[in-house]
Amino acid sequence: MSHTPDPTGTAWIKSSYSGGEGGNCVEWAPSRLAVQGTVPVRDSKNPHGPALAFTPTAWTAFITAIRTGELPSV
Repeated sequence: MSHTPDPTGTAWIKSSYSGGEGGNCVEWAPSRLAVQGTVPVRDSKNPHGPALAFTPTAWTAFITAIRTGELPSV
């Protein structure tokens, strides 16, 4: 049995950190957090490609690490 969420029909939101130049863009689907308890994340340039699914705890830790500068910028 797969626990991978099906993101079909999901409303995706582009990260506020994504630039408007068509470069590195990340989207996430907050509606799936409430429905399935996961946070799907995908590359907006490849909307039909794979999506990663994070637990809410892992997603919060990742976002916190970005905001506090714990992760190096690319």
